Formats: sequence, C-alpha cells, structure tokens
Amino acid sequence: MENRRVRVRFAPSPTGPLHIGGVRTALYNYLFAKKNDGDFLLRIEDTDQDRFVPGAEQYIIDSLKWCGILPNEGVGFGNGPYASYRQSERKQMYRSYAEQLINNGNAYYAFDTKEELDEMRKRVEASGGTHSYNAITRQNMINSISLPEEEVRKKLDAGQPYVVRIKIPRNEEIRLHDIIRGWVIVQSSQMDDKVLFKSDGMPTYHLANVVDDYIMKITHVIRGEEWLPSAPLHVLLYRYLGWENAMPQFAHLPLLLRPDGNGKLSKRDGDRLGFPVFPLEWQDPVSKELSSGYREKGYFPDAFINMLALLGWHSTGNQELFSLKQLIHEFSLERVSKSGAKFDPEKAKWFNQHYLRSRTDDELADLWLPELNDKGIKAERNFILRVVHLLKEKGNFLNEFWSLGSYFFEAPVKYDQDVIKKRWNEGSAKFLKELVTLFKEVPSFNALETEKAFKSCAELTGTGPGQVMQLFRVAVSGLPGGPALFEIVELIGKEEVIKRMEEFCNKVVF
Repeated sequence: MENRRVRVRFAPSPTGPLHIGGVRTALYNYLFAKKNDGDFLLRIEDTDQDRFVPGAEQYIIDSLKWCGILPNEGVGFGNGPYASYRQSERKQMYRSYAEQLINNGNAYYAFDTKEELDEMRKRVEASGGTHSYNAITRQNMINSISLPEEEVRKKLDAGQPYVVRIKIPRNEEIRLHDIIRGWVIVQSSQMDDKVLFKSDGMPTYHLANVVDDYIMKITHVIRGEEWLPSAPLHVLLYRYLGWENAMPQFAHLPLLLRPDGNGKLSKRDGDRLGFPVFPLEWQDPVSKELSSGYREKGYFPDAFINMLALLGWHSTGNQELFSLKQLIHEFSLERVSKSGAKFDPEKAKWFNQHYLRSRTDDELADLWLPELNDKGIKAERNFILRVVHLLKEKGNFLNEFWSLGSYFFEAPVKYDQDVIKKRWNEGSAKFLKELVTLFKEVPSFNALETEKAFKSCAELTGTGPGQVMQLFRVAVSGLPGGPALFEIVELIGKEEVIKRMEEFCNKVVF
C-alpha cells in the first residue's frame, strides 16, 4: 500500500439530490487526494435501477462543479484509464466475479421467492429470533447449499430466477482497522448472507463497489458511517476474491446531526427550520416539489465548503476560516471526529458573511450588477461601489443587498411603522422640518457636515439626538436600521435627501 499512488473515489447513487452530508464526503475525499498528490474520481453507483431518479446524476455533477470539488476522472469529468465510471455500463463484468465466488464455495445460488422469504421471516420472528438469512436459516431455504447439485442445475437450466448470496462463515471474528475509529471487530454470527447479485442481472452495492474499488486501484475508501456495518462483509469479499493484499484502507465519517444534536440531519429538518440541506435547488421530477439550495440562497461556494469542512474535522489550532488551498494543506483523516457533528444554520450564515466582507467592492459590484440591470437601475459605477461598500458590512448574502439598500436608488414608498408609532410627534415633526432648513444651507453635503447640522438642530430645538435619529433614518430610507446614517445621506445627495424628508413630513400624520 505504501508504494501505491493514492486514489480515492466519491461514489453516490443517483436516487435523488445530493445531501450536504454527501458533499462533505466528496470534499474529504478531494482534500485527502490533493494533500497526498493523488487522484480523486467520481463513480456513479446506479445498480439499484428501481430507485433511479432522472436528473439526479447531472445534479451530482453540477453540485461538485459549483463547490469546486473537481474530480480528475469520472462521470462528467473525463474518462481515465478505468472507464466506464457508471456501474450500469459495467454490469456484464460483475457476473464473472459472482460466479468466481460460487465456484470457490464462498457464495451460492438462492431461488427463494418473495413469499417464501416472508414466510421464513414470520417463522423466525414467531420463535423469538431475529429475521436473517444466515448459516442457520439457509439450511431450510431453497438454495444451492440445501438442494442436491442435480436439482440446482435443473433450476438454472430452466431459467428459474435466482440471486447470488455470500456464504458468511458461522463463527469467525472479522477485524478491520478504520483510520478514524481504530479497530472494528465483528462476529460473523451477527452477519447475514447478503445478496451480491440480483435476479435482474445487476450486482448489489456490496459486490459492485468492492470489484470497482479493486479494478480502479482505490487505496482509501472514505465514506459515511452508515456503511460501517457493511465493512466486515467487504473485508470478506476482498479475502474471498483473493485481493486481501490490495484491500483499501477504510475511514468512516461521522454523521451530520440536526441542530439539536438528536438524529441525522434530513430534508425535513431543513424544511422545518428554514435552511437548505442540498447544495443546489432541486425539483422532484415526479411530485414537482421544489427544495431550496445553498447556491440559490446566496451562499458563496467557498463559504459553503469552509463551513462543511469543519463539520466533523478540526485543524491543529483554533482557526475557522480556510481557503480551499489551506484546507488541502491542513487536512488529515486523523483529525476527523468519531462523533456526529451538529449542523448550525446560524454558523453557516456567519461563514457566508465573512466571505461576503472579504470580497472587494469591485467583485461584489460585478456580482450585483445583473440584478440591478434586471430592475432597470442605471447608476454610475463609482456610486454602486460606494453603496456596496456600505451594504457588505450589514448583509449576510449578496441577494439581500436590494432589500437592505434599494433606497440608495429609489425613494422609499413604505416607512417602518413601529418607529413612526414610537417616535413621530409634534416635537419630532418640528425637528425634521427645521433640519430640512439647515440642510438647505449646508454648502458641502458630506457625512461630517450633515452630522454637524443634525446635532446643531437638536440643540436649537432642545431635542435629544437619540429621540429623532431613527425617525430621520426612516424618513430617508424607510428602514429602521442600516449602514452609518450620515454616510447614507452623503451618498444619496442633498437634493434627494431634502425631497425625501419633505415628502415624509407631508405623508405621515399624527
């Protein structure tokens, strides 16, 4: 293993949109490969044709591209030496390995119908046992272990449907070392004879992923902890196929948990609490139900990736903000936690806010310009840059800029009613009207001079600045909060500010 080039794979099934837990698995594979100058490939495991969802494969590809997690070979990213990377296009190959296992006595044909399996389950459960097709129950079922060889041959010649099951040893200790969890030891008596090859001619995940990992020279299998119970079975398959010396190292990643820590994060949690659990927006092709995505919510890909990286992994220090290059340099599987990681939607926003503020005004202006154009806004570049500079300190997302700062381009048509109810009275009305008079006389209408005029007006009218500051903001912007008020006033300009203040005084009545 030491002399082999590091090769890892992300191998999702196209059964629906890619959950952020899957994106994190892809990310950790990618970081590990890049850290070790290795290869990262995308393989689509579509052996379960009953659960195939149209559009899901392309969604996976698009998601990885948006995130910047780019495989150097695989479906959608160019063929390497082991194409095809779509299991449904390799199905003829798997049969030979199933037959090899049968011939060496490590697998067998099983002809049981669904009704016969249901009957066995009921019988075992009625006797107080746990339903399992294993070393004990297989003797009473219809398979090539319990039947005479001649009868088995007749069934095969007659084309009777069958599956191929692995023959799990009755009492054996199966050991594997997991990079994250240490030694995992399982007694074979706790395992069942899983199906390796289905009656529809397709392999199951267990056989296909082991065969593909061997053929594609995968050195490390980095996947979610939900696959940990299957790992002993995969160890046996490597042994039975004669590939034990080429078996990859395993690393099973912790679950992503709900914000309260109770259970695995699901789409229902996102729907209930108002945050996405998918990287991109997804529309179910059957129900047409629309699920939100991080991209459409306004997250930057690098903020999304930074947030995901820290859900289960931590650096050597207390650093939280990483570029992708820094993540590659810092990443190690040894620093991945065994325990589940709670997802914090507010922390996700915090990451995006940081990345928003770290963008230059020019970058943000370029990103915002399409929306402004769609709204028919015509403004000079320098003006937009100054607006962006003020807004990026207040927003979490670029797509909030219009709701936070439309007043820079258009006079407000609505005013915050809570502020008006609390602050609007004869004294405040007198103050605003007096302030209009003073503003008209201000020769240089900048933040410094307008603030001086505001304070002077407060003195003249005997008004506390705190009593009228928010009302003045509402008169200019319609909103109760925002960037530094006198910088807003300077940017909007003398003529427009005075016009808005006069309109406000005329519209608002006691």
